[in-house]
Amino acid sequence: MEFFSALWVGYPLWVWLMFFGLVIGLLAFDLGVLHKDQHEISVSESLKLSAFYIFMGLAFGGWLWWYKGSTAGMEYVTGYLIEKSLSMDNVFVIALIFTSLGVPRMYQHRVLFWGILGVILMRAVMIGLGAVLVAKYQGVLVLFGAFLIFTGIKMLIADDEHGKLEDNKFYQWIRSHMRFTPTLHNEKFWVRGEDHGLAKGWWATPLFLTLILVETADLVFAVDSIPAIFAITQDPFIVYTSNIFAILGLRALYFALAAMVHRFHYLKYALSIVLVFIGVKVGLVYFNHEGLVDFKIPTGVSLGVTFGLLLAGVLYSLWKTRNEPFPEA
Repeated sequence: MEFFSALWVGYPLWVWLMFFGLVIGLLAFDLGVLHKDQHEISVSESLKLSAFYIFMGLAFGGWLWWYKGSTAGMEYVTGYLIEKSLSMDNVFVIALIFTSLGVPRMYQHRVLFWGILGVILMRAVMIGLGAVLVAKYQGVLVLFGAFLIFTGIKMLIADDEHGKLEDNKFYQWIRSHMRFTPTLHNEKFWVRGEDHGLAKGWWATPLFLTLILVETADLVFAVDSIPAIFAITQDPFIVYTSNIFAILGLRALYFALAAMVHRFHYLKYALSIVLVFIGVKVGLVYFNHEGLVDFKIPTGVSLGVTFGLLLAGVLYSLWKTRNEPFPEA
């Protein structure tokens, strides 16, 4: 009960119903209208759909600004920017999974679409637990801050190698504990073995294995992104909605971003500085609460610093890689 009250607090039922209704409507429109037939997603289609999701995410932020005030609005936009930027590295991992398992572009959207349903539930659980911890133990903010500073420094000095999928321990474990068909079977996640010359019973396809691995990657990246947004605001509604809208847009942008992500190499340096800055900010929240210091970083300053650093990282990356071609639409 405490978990749900922490996630629910401060907002009437109709606000939550409106948000979930909007998300369900977007997913239904995506699957039932835009992608009711299996086809390869082109770069131009990916960019157009992403622009639509970005518009919807920012429009929701505009409504929140009107409904709850400028502070809530700025916190939402800051969280949205951070989640969007942190998810960039997730694109590398998802692309590695698709390539390693030989998933054609035609079926990649199906995996990403069903993956978002798991993310919606998984993020709700993690954010609810985070809200309970922050509400009961303010000291956890110091841990969040230290973790973000550590992550930022690690990102600054780490190389970009993600290794081979075959060497991943979870991949090896799941392959040894489930029955997978040797090849894909169109868009199906499960097939009957006796229909394909295999042992009787249900067999998972490599497409279902792909879905499991993509969901696992989302879980790993949530460990970074959720503390980062809790550093901006302790309002679970803002944390959750900014997460979900950013991820919805990332799924749409994936097909374009995967083709040009090499052009944003220097964004990670800007993002690492953002994480260190936010880690300091969240530490100050705790020390102010305990009366140990009397200095706060205003929400508007957080938004300005975050946006400025990320924009600088994008522009510098594009300038440094200006001679490299963009993918064809």
